[in-house]
Amino acid sequence: MSKSGMQTRRSAVYLLDQVLGEGRLLSEVIGSGALERLEPAERARAQRLAVDTLRGLERADRVLQKHLKKVPAMTVQNVLRLGTVELCQGGAAHGVVNDAVEIISKNKHQSKLKGLVNAVLRKVDAEGQAEWDRLRIPRMPKWLRKPLVQAYGSEVMLGIEAAHFAGAPLDLTAKGDPEALAKVVEGDLLPTGSVRVSVGQQVSALSGYTEGDWWVQDAAAALPAKILDVKPGEKVLDLCAAPGGKTMQLAAAGAEVTAVDDNPSRMARVEENLKRTGLTAKLVVGDVMAQGGEYDAILLDAPCSATGTMRRHPDLPFAKDGSEFGDLIGLQEVFIDHALGLLKPGGRLVFCTCSLLPDEGEVQVEEALARWSGVRVDREALLVGGVDPEWVTEEGGLRLRPDYWAARGGMDGFYMAMLRRE
Repeated sequence: MSKSGMQTRRSAVYLLDQVLGEGRLLSEVIGSGALERLEPAERARAQRLAVDTLRGLERADRVLQKHLKKVPAMTVQNVLRLGTVELCQGGAAHGVVNDAVEIISKNKHQSKLKGLVNAVLRKVDAEGQAEWDRLRIPRMPKWLRKPLVQAYGSEVMLGIEAAHFAGAPLDLTAKGDPEALAKVVEGDLLPTGSVRVSVGQQVSALSGYTEGDWWVQDAAAALPAKILDVKPGEKVLDLCAAPGGKTMQLAAAGAEVTAVDDNPSRMARVEENLKRTGLTAKLVVGDVMAQGGEYDAILLDAPCSATGTMRRHPDLPFAKDGSEFGDLIGLQEVFIDHALGLLKPGGRLVFCTCSLLPDEGEVQVEEALARWSGVRVDREALLVGGVDPEWVTEEGGLRLRPDYWAARGGMDGFYMAMLRRE
């Protein structure tokens, strides 16, 4: 690899240090400008290398343990992890090993270990790939795995972990005809209407990006707006709207959309995406609880643990420990009650979370129905095109998991339910 390639790998190691050493999310690190010196293609590659390493971290550590007498300092360990993942996934030894040695050579605190890095990665290149292929699928950390096994069972859990390890393809939502979009981008038209393309492509280079014909949105994340099924002219509120995929779906359907989120930088992205796609919505940067008025329909994508998005964000289990779950669950309850209070008589609310935890989905709806005598769940609304009736849960919501559509590349974990105010 060129000098720029070495800088890309060094940046990937920095990302790993921040996630594994400082407990930061990749989005937070990248959003702070950590990779701004890299060209766009190099920036994307550095991020991809870090994501691949986090996804295969358990396997990498098992391959490395036989070659290390003791665990080295964090940065050296992450250089070795990155190199191991690349080598075991078919990377060229010359570039991988040379760059790893160069990275350590330029680290004034660890430069004396460049010989160790060279020797270990040469052994990994000779023996590691065969061992890698024999190792089990990496497992979630215990703090998260335990409640999910309780919710779904061990066999389902293995399927979820296999989906996480496989990673996520790229899904697009069409502003117009999804079948036409699938042909233009040479993608796979999914049963629910999303268009799936392979990863590794530069998003902005795909046909129709500049023209605003589509936006990136996981197939699972595209379903809440389809279930809400807004009509032209309806007054609709999109709560916790950023980054705006659902806002654009609602606007494309002709609704009069007000999108609310308290994060200014994320709302700036919503504004950019609306401009690119030629869609319009009223954007409000502010607190959900400060919103008033009456609406025909509300979409509440509540703040949650985001555990359903781990196949595309493998940094989550390393940057979190579950300690925030209680606060998030309490916030979701408050937001649901506030949103129901903003509905016109006969109005409808879709509550959703990108979480695998029943406490952030099924339980929230059960408890909301117990609190509100004038609210009912609408099961029939969930059965939009391509939705498997087996995904509908006992209380009347829709539970999506990463192991669904495994042969097609899976989907994010999501929960959603339609509540109608009588």
